[in-house]
Amino acid sequence: MTDTPWWTADRHADRRPLLLARNRIQAALRGWFAAQDFVEVDPAALQLSPGNEAHLHAFATQAIGNAGETRPMYLHTSPEFAMKKLLAAGEPRIAAFAHVWRNRERGALHSPEFTMLEWYRAGEPYEQLMADCAEIMRLAADATGATLFRFRDRTCDPFAPPERLSVADAFDRHAGIDLLATLSPAGQPDREALAGAARIIGTRVAEDDTWSDILSRILVERVEPHLGLGRPTVLDRYPAVEAALARRAPDDVRVAERFELYACGVELANGFGELTDAIEQRRRFIAEMDEKQRVYGERYPLDEDFLAALPQMPPASGIALGFDRLVMLATGAPLIDMVVWTPVA
Repeated sequence: MTDTPWWTADRHADRRPLLLARNRIQAALRGWFAAQDFVEVDPAALQLSPGNEAHLHAFATQAIGNAGETRPMYLHTSPEFAMKKLLAAGEPRIAAFAHVWRNRERGALHSPEFTMLEWYRAGEPYEQLMADCAEIMRLAADATGATLFRFRDRTCDPFAPPERLSVADAFDRHAGIDLLATLSPAGQPDREALAGAARIIGTRVAEDDTWSDILSRILVERVEPHLGLGRPTVLDRYPAVEAALARRAPDDVRVAERFELYACGVELANGFGELTDAIEQRRRFIAEMDEKQRVYGERYPLDEDFLAALPQMPPASGIALGFDRLVMLATGAPLIDMVVWTPVA
């Protein structure tokens, strides 16, 4: 990285071809969504709840009313709650290029503010989102003239049919671990079983690590580096305890209709068959916030309007894709700040 500010003429000249490529990709995707009868929406970023996942961290502020009264507000970590309310209101296909904010995140692939491409299909299975992802990667490559996606020394053919791989199969293949054996028939995690398997393969386990902590470490260290190499990977059927907003798979309650898209070892998207059971959703949110309180000493409020809207929401599938990361891979940029018009200082 260089210490030269992004707004100097020489630095901007280096970045400008990547930024223009970003615009071409965005225009191509907007055209594709319009041709698929999607309505582009613009969700408000300021929300009463930023999201309720334990390890997502928000930027907080205060709203001051006309009489000087205050209430806490947050910049959203995803437009998900707002967009699902639009599904409940009757919109069948919606998409958004939304600016989102996540605290405690900065690095080659992370920016505190970034652009999320999120879209929903009412009444359609989550497998359709996998087909959408394949088409979006092809469109991004066409818009830039890329024949391969690149990140550092890894490449991926965006025109190749994605490999579909369950999380359990990925753990077996790349870590030698029987993941489903560490879940009860009802899907409850067995921390000691996974900790023992992790130690056997040399993965560090701390005394206060939960089952989810261990799973995440194995995924990052052992599995993710092998995903999306040569061709994209759809990592499917996450354990249900790792899918707070997804419905359980109809054939196995231990896993959920959740997948992530990988290319060049980089996570690009996170998709769900959406949960619409408000009672179950509240239970999961409370569990997530209890974990956040335990680990970080804070919790976020629940969006009661969102929970009230869920019973009116039709069966749907939805997905969030890191648009800046897509641009990085299509242009070969090594840092996210190189493809953001005005990077966060």
